[in-house]
Amino acid sequence: MIDFKPRKNTYLFLFLLLNFQLISCAKQVQSPDIKVTVLEKDTILKTGAERTDVYLKFLKGKNVAVVANQTSVLSVLQRAEVGSNIMGSKKVTHHLVDYLHNYKDINVKKVFAPEHGFRGKADAAEIVKDGFDTKTGLPIVSLYGKSKKPSAKQLAGVDVVVFDIQDVGVRFYTYISTLHYVMEACAEFGIPLILFDRPNPNAHYVDGPVLELKHKSFVGMHKVPVVYGMTIGEYGQMINGEKWLKNGVKCDLTVIPLENYTHNLAYSLTIRPSPNLPNDQSINLYPSLGFFEGTTINAGRGTEFQFQRYGAPFFSKSSFSYIPTPNFGAKYPKHKGKPCFGVDLSNMQKQSSVNLEWLIDAYQKTPKTERFFGESFTIHAGNTKLQKQIEQGFSSLEISKTWDKDLEDFKLIRNKYLIYK
Repeated sequence: MIDFKPRKNTYLFLFLLLNFQLISCAKQVQSPDIKVTVLEKDTILKTGAERTDVYLKFLKGKNVAVVANQTSVLSVLQRAEVGSNIMGSKKVTHHLVDYLHNYKDINVKKVFAPEHGFRGKADAAEIVKDGFDTKTGLPIVSLYGKSKKPSAKQLAGVDVVVFDIQDVGVRFYTYISTLHYVMEACAEFGIPLILFDRPNPNAHYVDGPVLELKHKSFVGMHKVPVVYGMTIGEYGQMINGEKWLKNGVKCDLTVIPLENYTHNLAYSLTIRPSPNLPNDQSINLYPSLGFFEGTTINAGRGTEFQFQRYGAPFFSKSSFSYIPTPNFGAKYPKHKGKPCFGVDLSNMQKQSSVNLEWLIDAYQKTPKTERFFGESFTIHAGNTKLQKQIEQGFSSLEISKTWDKDLEDFKLIRNKYLIYK
């Protein structure tokens, strides 16, 4: 593990003095005719990628591979100049790969891309192909194609791997499975891994059925609940600490932690983490509506309200309806071109638990002549019990009560790896 000591933010005073910009994590001070935004001292949230003062020294003179996608960005202060005059400083946003590729003494060798690809344009479960980045010319190696784990050949000549992908804290979201396989490969080939931590927008609670390992798959590899309440950095530490890697190998893992973050901090993503999670509402509802992926019900794919609605042509006609059509991230949505009647959740209040009411409602509305559960429902649920409970008429509360013991057991494990409150 690489040892480091966080440095004090030396840019803060200069930034305030020269810019007087409106920024997040601030409080407003008002007078009768003026409104000024004043920065609270030491409250700016910084992602791991933005803590360049911590990690750049570990990458200089090294051959680096980066595991990244469209969310791998960082904002850094740069001098603003007009001609030969320095006008102050401003924040500039870069993609991490571009930033490291252009940085002196860091040799970025290649990029590893997860599900949805390096630029995040592929459909869910669509095979991502190898290629080259048009901007940097760097080779892109898919971790969602023929192989989901870097090979010895692909890691040849690499001194260190950097992992920076925005997670949403849901078990069947595959970026944590990609992390598992990258950690495993790094452990097997003796390559250190530096993981840049990012906030989890669903970190404010822990809930849902815990995976039974006999139903392990790429959409669920570990004995964790649907919502595990950890950042991806904390999760990586848990993978290592619980010896979940093949043959119990341990990765030389360094987490570059967030600054000024807590699990209860509301965090809004400015870049969609995958094509069908376009906004905060979809991300918050995803743990509950993600179960529909294993059913015949459309959960908004093929609309601009993915995971914010659900419906089907065979539901009784209602005042709310929509027609799924192919779009960005959904080339073949369920019930393409057919009117779907259902429920609009786009204005639903923020959820702090896994809500099964919608899944049960959809099951009860489905005619017996139609098949509701698909083959992949079990791997999304992580067990066969949930389907049986719904078929037997259990209520949402009755089902969630059966999770209590497993959730308490998981929380004891989780507590060992938390970095933040």
